[in-house]
Amino acid sequence: MNQKIFINKAEASGIIALDLLNYKPTTEIVELDIKDHLFMGLIVKEKEFKESIAAVDFSVYNEKAVAIVCSVDAIIPPWALMMLMEKLAPYVVYADLNNAETVLLDLWKRRLMYADLKCFKDQKVVVRARADHDPALYLLAAGLLKPLVKSLMYGEIGLPKVIFKS
Repeated sequence: MNQKIFINKAEASGIIALDLLNYKPTTEIVELDIKDHLFMGLIVKEKEFKESIAAVDFSVYNEKAVAIVCSVDAIIPPWALMMLMEKLAPYVVYADLNNAETVLLDLWKRRLMYADLKCFKDQKVVVRARADHDPALYLLAAGLLKPLVKSLMYGEIGLPKVIFKS
């Protein structure tokens, strides 16, 4: 009989996929609005600010990442941020003066930077394309993988865009 043998060319290519989604942080990110601790919702007055943050149960931020924002146009002196961080520090895993999206990206980039990528050494690697990922992640991945891999690609294993070959 005449049997046709199908060969999976993608599998036979030896290309390994790196999915950036595997490095997405799982830490819950919450926003803390400084506006709630401002005098009349507009300015920082030391006494009132101290009293306001002293009344907060910061344990609600336990094991969370905190994105510190100010939803009103107010000048926040650095000492006020330091006081706020002093209260948050025993509880949070990360805090930054940024919105939740930026904090997520920062944490994601940190996870990628500290990831053990040795398994990609001297391999043909394709970084999976995902429209919802920030382009900064691809920039970082390329920089981290370039010294390790034999070839770097973008897209999917079956139809990758070659970035470089050594």
